[in-house]
Amino acid sequence: MKARQGCAAAALVIALVGCGVQPTGVIGAGEPASGLTRGMRLYYASAGGLRAVPLLDREIKDLNAVVKLLAQEPPPAEQRDGLTSLVHLGAYSVTGEGTRVTVRLEGPYPESGRDQGTGQLVCTLARAQSVLDPKVRTDEVEVTLRPSEGAALGPYRCAEFLNG
Repeated sequence: MKARQGCAAAALVIALVGCGVQPTGVIGAGEPASGLTRGMRLYYASAGGLRAVPLLDREIKDLNAVVKLLAQEPPPAEQRDGLTSLVHLGAYSVTGEGTRVTVRLEGPYPESGRDQGTGQLVCTLARAQSVLDPKVRTDEVEVTLRPSEGAALGPYRCAEFLNG
């Protein structure tokens, strides 16, 4: 048995040497990939749940601007893929500090708090907060919705709204 294994190993070595494969040293290729991507993403609703779309052409400077972008329909290519925005807010203001984000709304909040529209807000704002404050991880951010009428909703984390 050992003789057969030895013969197989010798045949493999001969095959590798014979085909011109030469040993090389270690080749540096930079740091290994790790963690979630850091770029800004907007989350849109679809029949299969929330989907993140990279925001490549804009720099994010504050959370209010992110909600304004999210309230618009997604780009045409994403619409063809079945993505839509369910975020329809009246007047609002968004503040964030560290891992906490608060959305203050004038009037009642039109959704249940456990729907895709709320998930869009929570996931998009969590991502934006982590982009604006690089010490914060997206999965650590908690978003609270505070309507002027009715009870506060949350705090929520993005993971609560993602399938899987």
